[in-house]
Amino acid sequence: MALSASDVQTVYSLLSNSLCSDESLRKPAEAALAQCENRPGFCSCLLEIIAARDLACREDVRLLASVYFKNSISRYWRHRRDSPGISNEEKIHLRKKLLLHIREENTQIAIQLAVLVSKIARIDYPKEWPELFSFLVQQLQSADMLASHRILMVLFRTLKELSTKRLISDQRSFSEIASHLFEYTWTLWKSDVQTILQNFSALLQSINVNSSMEQQNDLLLMCERWLLCLKIIRQLIISGHPSDTTSAQEVWQVKEVSPVLLSAIQSILPYYTSFLEGQIKLCDFTKRACTKLMKVLVALQRKHPYSFGDQTVLPAVLDFCLNKITNPEPAVASFEQFLIQCMVLIKSILECKEYKPTLTGRVIAGSGESLSLEQRKKNIAMAVGDILNTVLPSDCIILLCNILIRRYFIYTAKDLDEWYQSPESFHHEQDMIQWTEKLRPCAEALYIVLFENYRHLLGPVIISILHEAMNCSPPLEIEITPGMLLKDAVYSAAGHAYYELSSYLNFNEWFRRSLSIELANDHPNMRIIHRKIALLLGQWVSEIKGETRKLVYCALIKLLQDNDIAVRLAACRSLCYLVQDISFSEQDFFELLPACWSLCFNLMEDVQEFDSKVQILNLISVLIEHVGEKLAPFASQLADFFHKIWEESTGESLLQIQLLAALRNFVFSLGHQSSICYSMLLPILQKGIDMDNPDALNLLEDSVLLWEATLSNASSIVPQLLDFFPYLVAITERSFDHLKATVSIIEDYVISGGIGFLNRHASSLAKLLDVIVGNVNDRGLLSILPVIDVLVQCFPVEAPPLICGVLQKLILICLSGEDNRNPSRTAVRASAGAILARVLVMNTNYLAQLTSEPSLAIALQQAGLSVNQNVLLCLVDVWIDKMDNATAIRRKIFALALSIILTLRVPQVIDKLDDILSVCTSVILEASGELSKEDPSGDATSSSEPHNESLGYGSFASKEFRKRQVKDSDPIKQLSLEDVLRENLKACAAFHGDASFNAAISRIHPSAFAQLQQALRMG
Repeated sequence: MALSASDVQTVYSLLSNSLCSDESLRKPAEAALAQCENRPGFCSCLLEIIAARDLACREDVRLLASVYFKNSISRYWRHRRDSPGISNEEKIHLRKKLLLHIREENTQIAIQLAVLVSKIARIDYPKEWPELFSFLVQQLQSADMLASHRILMVLFRTLKELSTKRLISDQRSFSEIASHLFEYTWTLWKSDVQTILQNFSALLQSINVNSSMEQQNDLLLMCERWLLCLKIIRQLIISGHPSDTTSAQEVWQVKEVSPVLLSAIQSILPYYTSFLEGQIKLCDFTKRACTKLMKVLVALQRKHPYSFGDQTVLPAVLDFCLNKITNPEPAVASFEQFLIQCMVLIKSILECKEYKPTLTGRVIAGSGESLSLEQRKKNIAMAVGDILNTVLPSDCIILLCNILIRRYFIYTAKDLDEWYQSPESFHHEQDMIQWTEKLRPCAEALYIVLFENYRHLLGPVIISILHEAMNCSPPLEIEITPGMLLKDAVYSAAGHAYYELSSYLNFNEWFRRSLSIELANDHPNMRIIHRKIALLLGQWVSEIKGETRKLVYCALIKLLQDNDIAVRLAACRSLCYLVQDISFSEQDFFELLPACWSLCFNLMEDVQEFDSKVQILNLISVLIEHVGEKLAPFASQLADFFHKIWEESTGESLLQIQLLAALRNFVFSLGHQSSICYSMLLPILQKGIDMDNPDALNLLEDSVLLWEATLSNASSIVPQLLDFFPYLVAITERSFDHLKATVSIIEDYVISGGIGFLNRHASSLAKLLDVIVGNVNDRGLLSILPVIDVLVQCFPVEAPPLICGVLQKLILICLSGEDNRNPSRTAVRASAGAILARVLVMNTNYLAQLTSEPSLAIALQQAGLSVNQNVLLCLVDVWIDKMDNATAIRRKIFALALSIILTLRVPQVIDKLDDILSVCTSVILEASGELSKEDPSGDATSSSEPHNESLGYGSFASKEFRKRQVKDSDPIKQLSLEDVLRENLKACAAFHGDASFNAAISRIHPSAFAQLQQALRMG
C-alpha cells in the first residue's frame, strides 16, 4: 500500500524513535522503517521531512531521512524483478522537488542532498533528466552566496559520479557536459579569485579585524565556493577529455588553466604567512587552497603530459617548484604539504615516460596518420627535453640534489624525539608511511628519480658529500651534531643509489675503513648512525663480497644486541636480505648461529608490535630454510621458542599464520629427524586443522600445508598423527580450496600408514574419496586418481569393497563417452580405466560382482547411459582404445585385464577375441626392459608435484623413498602376461568349445597369428 502526504508525520515519528537510546522504542521503529522502504511514496515522505525547515523538525531527523533516501535510491530506483521499485511519476516528483531545495543551511544535510542528486543522475541522466545541468547553471547565475555554494556542491558531486561511468556513450556524454560547463565555471573561478584576493588585502589593511565578523563569514563561504569550483574545473579537464598521450593533440584548457593556477598560488601563498597569527580559519584556507592548486597541476600533468609540456606551462611551473624547494621563504619552509606537492610535481615530470627521448629509428606503421602521430610524440618529447635542459641545467640539478640531502633528509628535533619516545613505532613508521604524506619520504622519492635520470652527473656529487660528512663527523664522535645528521642523510642517499654508486665507491674498503669503526663506537647517540648502517648493509648486499661478508654478518649480529629496538629491527631486516642473497655462505655463518638464535628470541620478547614480530619470524624462517641439515643441534631450542610464541599469540591469527609458515620450513629442514619436535608441533597442527577451533578458518591454509610437510618428512606415522586423518574429511567437505595438499596427505597416509591406517580410518577414507571423486573437475580427478591406484595396489583385497562407490563413479566416467576436443577428459578416462583394470587383475571376483550390482545399473540409467551387454565387455573397448598412449606399466595392466576378460562365461567374448589378442601380443613383444626404465610420466604412484622442492635439503627423501618402494613392489610387475594369457586362452576354449574357439582363431590375420604364436612361444 502506497504512502501519502498524510503519512509524513508517521514516518517522522518512526525516524525520531529510531534515534532514541531506549531500545523498546528504537527496535520497533527500525523494523517499521524497514517494512516501509519498498512501499511507493516512502521516498516522497522522506523528502518532505528533509525539506521541512521549521523549528518543529529536528535536524538529526532530517539528516537521518536523507540517509534513508540515499539507501532507497541504491535499492529501488532501478526497476528489478523482485521489486516494483519507485514509480516513474514519483521519480519525476522527487527530481523536481530535490532541485528546489538545494539551498540548505545545514552543511551535513546539504552534502547528503548533493549525494542524492548525484546518485539519481548516474541512473537517469541524460535520458530521464536531460535538463539537470541547464537548470543548475541557470540557478547559479541568480543565486546568493549560500545557494551558489550549494549548487556548486551538487555540480561537483554529480560530475564526480558521472565521471566514473565507463561506457563509451557515457564518456561521450560527459565530454559534452564538459564543453558546455567549462567556460562558465572557469570565468566564475577567475572572478572569485580576484574578489578573494581583494578581500584578503582589505582585511589586512583593516585596523580592527573583529569588527566585520559577518563579512569574514561571507568571505569564508566564497572561499569554499571557489574551492568547489576548482574541483569542478579539474574534473571537467581530467575526465572530459581523453589523455593527450593517445592522440598527441593538445588540450587547450590545460594551456589556459595552468598558468592562471600558478599565478593564483603565487598570489595566495604570501597570505599564509600573514594569517598565521589571528586568522586561523583564513590561514587554514590558504593552506588548503595552495595545496589543492598544486594537486590540480599534478593531476593535469599526469593526464595530459603533452599539453602540460608546452612552453607556456612547463618552464614556469617547474621553475616555481624548484625555487620553493631550494629557496623557500621561512614560513613556506614549515608548510610541509605544499612542499610535498612541489616535490611530487617535479618527480612526476622527471619520470614521465612521454618526456623521454625515444630511439625509434624507422617507425613501422600501417598508415600515414599513425606515422604522423609517432612523429608528433617524438617532437613533443624533444621539445620538452630542451625545456628541461634549460630549466634544469647541471648546476641546478646538483643544487637540488644537495638541498634534498642536506635539508630534507636530515632528522629534525621532532623526529629524534619521536624515536626516543618509541623506537619501535618510529622504525615501522619509516617503512609504512606513504611517500606523499611526509616531507622526508617524499624528498627521498624525488631524489631516487633525480638520481636515475642524472646518475652520471650526481654519482660524484654523492661521493663528495659522503667524504665531507665523514670528515665532519669522525667515527668516534659521541654528540649529535649537524655533521652526524648529515652523515646519516648521505648514508640514506648512498643506500638509495647503491646500484650506481658501486662504480664510484668500493664498499669493502668503505666498510673496513669507516663503517666498521663507527659500529665499534657504542655511545647511545650513535644509534642514529648504527641504524642507518644496518639498513645500508641490506641495501648494498650485492656488493658485499669475499671476506667482508663474514665481517658484515658479525656486525649485524652485534647490532642485534644494541640497546635501541629501532637499530635491532633494522639489523634484523638486513640480516634477512644477506641470508637470502645468492652469495650467502652457510659455512661462514654457522658459528654465528647460536648467538643469532638467542638474539632473535630476545628481540621477540622485547618488541610489542605485530610488524616487529613478523619481521623477526621472517628472519628465523629464512635462516631455518637456508641452514638446512645444520639445523638439528638447535632444534630443541627452536621448538621451545615456537611453542612459547604460539601460546602468547592466542587470538592473533595473522601472527600465527607467520608462525605456521616458519614451522613448515622448520620441518622441511629437519627432514626425517622432524619427529624430535612432535611434542611442540602436533598440538599446534591439531589446532589449525580442527574446524571446531574458532581460528581454524584463518589458519587452515597454512595448517594444511604444515600437515603435508609433516607427513612428507615423517620416518613413520605416529599414533597422534594417525588420529588427525578424520579432520581431513571435515576440511574437504567444507571446500576443495586445499585439494592439492589434501591429495598429498591422503597419499602419505596410504603409503606410510599401512594396514593399521586402513583398519582404523576405513570409513573416513571412503567418505573422503567419494566426496572428492563425485565433486571435483577433471583437473582435480587427475590429481586424486593416482592415489586411488596406489590404494588398490597396496590393499588389493581390502580397498575395492571399501571404495565401491568410488569405483562405480569411475565406471560411469569410463562409459560416459569421450570428447576428443578435451584432452583432460581423455586423460581422466584413461586413468579411471587403468584403476578398474588393476582391480580386475588383482581382485577379479570383486569387480565382476561390482559390475553386476543393481545399484550400478541404476546409476548408469540415471546418468543416461544405455548398456546392453556386460559392463566388463563395455570396459574392454575403453582399455583397447587407451592402449596407444599409455605408459608401459599401464599397457601391461590393460593387457592383463583384457586377458582375464577371456575367462568370462558370456558368448560375446569370442567376438572380441581378435582385438584382445592383438593388444596382448603387442604388449608381450615390446622390449622386455621397458618396464624397468625410468618413466616419470608413467609413475602411477605419483599423484602430485612436491610443494617447495627448494625448501631444506633432502626434504622429500623420506616420502620419495617410500613411493619408490611401492612402485618397485607393484605385483603387476611380477605377473607374466604370457603365462596369464596362455592359461586364460585355455579357459576360453574350454568354455566356448573347440569349434567356436577355433573358428574365432581362424579369423585372425595370418601375420597377427604368427606374432601371437611367437609371443606365447608356441611356434
